[in-house]
Amino acid sequence: MDTGTHIVMGFAIGGLASLDPVVAGSHATTIGVMIATLVGSQAPDIDTVLKLKNNAIYIRNHRGITHSIPAVLLWPLLIIAVLYPFIPEANLLHLWLWTFLAVFLHVFVDIFNAYGTQALRPFSSKWVALGFINTFDPIIFIIHIIGLFLWAFGADPGYTFLGVYIVLADYYFLRYFAQRRVKKKVLGIIPDAKTIILSPTMRYSHWRVAAMTDSSFYVGRAHNYQIEIYDKYHRIPIPETPELNAARQDKNLSAFLSFSPVYRWEVQEFEDMYQVRFIDLRYRSNGHYPFVAVVHLDKNYQIITSYTGWIFSEEKLQKKLDILTN
Repeated sequence: MDTGTHIVMGFAIGGLASLDPVVAGSHATTIGVMIATLVGSQAPDIDTVLKLKNNAIYIRNHRGITHSIPAVLLWPLLIIAVLYPFIPEANLLHLWLWTFLAVFLHVFVDIFNAYGTQALRPFSSKWVALGFINTFDPIIFIIHIIGLFLWAFGADPGYTFLGVYIVLADYYFLRYFAQRRVKKKVLGIIPDAKTIILSPTMRYSHWRVAAMTDSSFYVGRAHNYQIEIYDKYHRIPIPETPELNAARQDKNLSAFLSFSPVYRWEVQEFEDMYQVRFIDLRYRSNGHYPFVAVVHLDKNYQIITSYTGWIFSEEKLQKKLDILTN
């Protein structure tokens, strides 16, 4: 989920903790839980700072080790180790339990996005991405805000947020069944689809569609369970050519390939260089595919420059590559 949603979830879990008699009966524990759940709801996303390094490192590592099983166990201990000396009167066990819940829910809700997490590490490095909740879901955010307003105006926080999470559990089930229905509709149009990837948008009834058969890629959109296919591409295996073999050694392209399951590629030869471009097919927006990896090679197949990330126009991409070259 996005940062804003994780923040309101941190407040919500702190409010929910008032149902715990140990928390409700201790001012120190209440204060500690409120601080710890707010920090715990954000802690796994500390890897966002990797974006300051470069996109390749960020793509490879975001929602990786910081969202893993060991991290879910360690984050509460680290948070409490810093916090507890300032509130030694707090009940340590209950402080840990609610902090753990905040961290766990952060990782848990992230698996429902199309991006997903490596939540099964160290047992598996597979990305777990169920893909039926958008990274920012307005309904989830608004329901939390309503709960916070009710709390601010005197409603019991424990029962308020218990109600909020019962409603949200029902909402998640609705989204799951909506995704299943869209997949059935896609199979009705593309019956030989081997893989169907649906990416939810901020609009409840809109989904991005990427499907793969043995021979083709299909890209489209679902609106109110009506499927429209925009583009079809032939699946062409990556050949063993000097320019593609060289480009695949690049850190940006390597990061892209580790993350993207559905893509097409193209090679252009210019007077003084080759351009190798890989294009993720999951995020088509306004006729444009914004998530790409591009590598420029000289005529001796040496990497000149490269880039991976979100670019929403060809002009901006070329400017980015020119900056990196210089």
